[in-house]
Amino acid sequence: MKKLFLFDFDGVVVDSLELYEKSVNLCLKKIGKPVTKDRADFLSLFEENFYDAIRKRGIDVTEFTKMSASIAPTLNYDEVSPFYDLAPVLEKLKNNNVLVVISSNSNYAINLILSKYNFDRYFWDILGYEFMFSKSEKIIHAMEALTIRNNRTYYIGDTAGDIKEAKKAKIKTVAVTWGWHSREKLESTEPDYIIDTPEELLEI
Repeated sequence: MKKLFLFDFDGVVVDSLELYEKSVNLCLKKIGKPVTKDRADFLSLFEENFYDAIRKRGIDVTEFTKMSASIAPTLNYDEVSPFYDLAPVLEKLKNNNVLVVISSNSNYAINLILSKYNFDRYFWDILGYEFMFSKSEKIIHAMEALTIRNNRTYYIGDTAGDIKEAKKAKIKTVAVTWGWHSREKLESTEPDYIIDTPEELLEI
């Protein structure tokens, strides 16, 4: 029976930390709320749902997303590259399963980057922040749309927030160590799997 593999985008499919951090900080500066002081502070925003985290720091999420949409076309997406070792794994997984991107990033950026590297052919759909902010709700939506039960659904993420949100949706959680958060941080969330290489996804 086919499985549903839900992939976080930044830090899992693509190496985008530098650009994502730059874009978030630019948005915050433009709306007059520069609430992060360094890389560690930025990464702490992903210990839970990103939008919940910035809301707790006094950010108007609607204002933030409007500013994000306005600066998105000005960013240099050549600074982002995919994790190429993931490509043959995605090719194999998509043959008998369904693959979806669930991200806090914008559909604009995700589509642009995926198509640039011909990664768009692997994914059935993309659910960015425009669809809804909660990853848990997006996970449930994907399962219902595809009529695939939670015991055959896996979320692949690289941050503590990813794993926590997937657990709320009562699905299998896969933490990857090639992304933004450390193995120690990921282990603290008790994911079902922790993997160091994309090939290990084929063993799940």
